[in-house]
Amino acid sequence: MIFGEVPVVDALDAVLAHSVSHSGGRFPKGHVLSSGDLEILAQSGVQQVVIARLEPGDIGEDEAAELIASAIPGAYLRRSPAATGRVNLYATESGLFCANRSVVDTLNRIDPAITLACLADRAPVQAGDMVATVKIIPLAVAGDKVEQARSALALEAPFVIKPFRSHNVTLIATELPSLKPSTMDKTRKILEQRLSLSASPLANEVRVAHAPQAVASAISETMAAASDRPKLIVVFGASAVVDAADVIPAAIELAGGEVEQVGLPVDPGNLLVLGRIGAVPVVGAPGCARSPKENGFDWVLNRLLAGEYPDRFELTGLGVGGLLMEIPTRPRPREEGQAERQALKVGALLMAAGQARRMGHAGHKLLAEFSGKPLVRDRAEMLLKSQARPVLAVTGHRRVQIDEALADLDIVREFNPLFTEGMGSSLASGFASEVLRDLDGVLVMLADMPAVTAEHIDALLRAFQENGGGVIVRACGHGKRGNPIILPKALFDKVRRLEGDVGARALIEGSGLAIIEVEIGDAAHIDVDTPDAVVAAGGRLQE
Repeated sequence: MIFGEVPVVDALDAVLAHSVSHSGGRFPKGHVLSSGDLEILAQSGVQQVVIARLEPGDIGEDEAAELIASAIPGAYLRRSPAATGRVNLYATESGLFCANRSVVDTLNRIDPAITLACLADRAPVQAGDMVATVKIIPLAVAGDKVEQARSALALEAPFVIKPFRSHNVTLIATELPSLKPSTMDKTRKILEQRLSLSASPLANEVRVAHAPQAVASAISETMAAASDRPKLIVVFGASAVVDAADVIPAAIELAGGEVEQVGLPVDPGNLLVLGRIGAVPVVGAPGCARSPKENGFDWVLNRLLAGEYPDRFELTGLGVGGLLMEIPTRPRPREEGQAERQALKVGALLMAAGQARRMGHAGHKLLAEFSGKPLVRDRAEMLLKSQARPVLAVTGHRRVQIDEALADLDIVREFNPLFTEGMGSSLASGFASEVLRDLDGVLVMLADMPAVTAEHIDALLRAFQENGGGVIVRACGHGKRGNPIILPKALFDKVRRLEGDVGARALIEGSGLAIIEVEIGDAAHIDVDTPDAVVAAGGRLQE
């Protein structure tokens, strides 16, 4: 690839390396310059542009990213469309993400232009989580390097997802006078939260004396019980394990089992015991597992739920990265009613600035009558019935009529003077408003979607809250992505820098944030861009 600054007259068929503004708008990065484009730039006084020219054998960034990503083998993965040289990969099942560092490193050392980044080995993931991204750094890369990357991936997978298997889990809890029943109740709830990712029910809880024989008897009874799923036994001791002959390891051996390991090089989580009765794992949980904070118990439990049984060699190899105290690395199970979740503030941005060009001479779609009122007002009232606050509307085309339709509603209106440039400028205008600046998230609602309800909005808000506010939440219909969407605070600055007709799609796909999809059915895709669509959706056209 040839890269550099050249006179505009010499840039025919070249690829723009940086976006360029002109009198009529803007040509984005990656745009291939035509003779008409060169005339526009010359008339706008632009004399030099930074361009890239593909040499024979070069492959453009999007095609290269798609070729490499499509060569990654393995089930339970979904790829995003290529955009700005990037393809993201998402889990389609909840499970354990298992990375092969050797393969990932090999691919990343083929050429600096080709990169593959992924989650840490043995990270738990939910369906819909982003797990990896292929990114081509320049605008193009040599075709032989792409083929070298594809060949490396054909030999061995860089990562796989091992789906969680639903287990029947039995909790055996020992009792001592010093341990409050309320603490044991809380322990059960937190264990149920940890198991929810794998859809594993806590089939039974048994409370026994803190003695080896009592625990061994409970283990034997659990082994004898019928089960339609694989079994897993978790033992919470009322007192910490201090020796390999202590209550929990002794009970495993009394029940006819074997102890794999006492102690774990993960802090918190040092005092974990792992054994088995035949093929059934028995985990002696450390005291820190009574808390929802990440600890060594999570690491072992997730492996077991994914069908792995780590041996002593693997367990003693967890020390690097095992210092978890004050270093959270992933979303944690949350206790019900926890204050952080309740404190998240999410507002709504109603996008009502577009020019509705596809309506022709049939009138403005947002002023079409739905339920006896202009569509834009109907959509604003719907948002006011939801839990989103505050509500802000970005206006532009036919501002006066839109303002009249929204008059007397408790919403803020923000006029975008650059509305003719497109969606990007309206998003930037809305997110620049002071009323949205200090929120944890903003729901972006297109004003021409008549089927979205307040209940749909609140479902999106709940998903945002339940995932801690650090994710993107997107409505989908029958598995296909749609709108509305919630953007977290981490993306606000990038949205404010959007320009022209560039929407948030590329920004979302390249964010590296998890995308949580919420099913709302057909409503996610019904918009009214044409006169026929207005009528089909139950609206009445107005002049």
